[in-house]
Amino acid sequence: MTDIFSPVTLGDISLNNRIVMAPMTRDRAGPGDVPTDLMVEYYRQRASAGLIVTEGTQPSRTGKGYFRTPGIHSADQVAGWRRVADAVHDAGGRIVMQIMHVGRAAVQANKDADAETVAPSAIRCPDKIPGPDGVPVETAMPRALATDEIPAVIAEYVTAARNAVAAGMDGVELHCASGYLPMQFLSTNTNQRTDRYGGPVENRIRFVVETLRALADAIGPGRVGFRICPGVRFNGMDDADPHETYAALLKAVDGMGLAYCHLIHIALEGQDALDLVNANWSGPVIENAGLTLDKAKAVLDEGKAQAVSFGYLYIANPDLAERFRHGAPLAKAQRDQFYTGMGDDHRGYTDYPAHGA
Repeated sequence: MTDIFSPVTLGDISLNNRIVMAPMTRDRAGPGDVPTDLMVEYYRQRASAGLIVTEGTQPSRTGKGYFRTPGIHSADQVAGWRRVADAVHDAGGRIVMQIMHVGRAAVQANKDADAETVAPSAIRCPDKIPGPDGVPVETAMPRALATDEIPAVIAEYVTAARNAVAAGMDGVELHCASGYLPMQFLSTNTNQRTDRYGGPVENRIRFVVETLRALADAIGPGRVGFRICPGVRFNGMDDADPHETYAALLKAVDGMGLAYCHLIHIALEGQDALDLVNANWSGPVIENAGLTLDKAKAVLDEGKAQAVSFGYLYIANPDLAERFRHGAPLAKAQRDQFYTGMGDDHRGYTDYPAHGA
């Protein structure tokens, strides 16, 4: 039996327990997409998690698509994230940065005026995305990346990873889910390329494989994780054969010595997604599936994952790990305040108290 409160090591990252705070966009970055005082406090409050994965953070101006999301491509952003990492470490926690290039899932008004929207193919994301005022609007039409431009995009990820380490992060997580740029390369409906990055599955996985290899070379494989969600349709995804796509991807990166695979576990016709991961990947797995404490314990006991992550529960329960440990009741998050904070407004963000406070 695996104790959810026992230590575990994912690659080079040592966790005090197996409870992970999942990445969640909260739209609280300040001017210049710099982390704010409120963000420092938000992450500090949740440092009793075995590991925190930050909200998706853009590696470049081009990679931004949502309003008030933070970046990791300027000196001010690095300095802001250094304050976050220091606060988490001072509280005894561990934190990795999720690097998120949205590709076509972008609203132009959320980006700098001269920042492009790029994707594997010039196919617009059909899902609307909130603009600066929070009202969902049509996405920008992306420009298809030329073959000789792709190394520069991978280099943006590498620079972002090095910046994250310079900011004190314990590692990085490549966001390959939710219909963002890596997943756009993986999926048959968003990748209509005819070069070495498109067509058969060995080509469609190439961008992700090359990016993970470059990240591993830059900061060490044991500090690099990746997040996937086979079969998800968010942001217009519709892969013809996710089993084939993700089996090929997992096999291709299995020998790199990466820190973990973080699975968003949804229903997948024909095969359970967690079984798909375990059949093709021998490294550590973080399971994310709208888990309860009992379900999380069962997954660990079965040996199908080495850690478990929680998203929404961490919004209203900053001390979630301690509440689990002591059987304390769980608070409920206010959904209408998930993305509404402006300036120094802490409501729905840092005003959820610890149990007994």
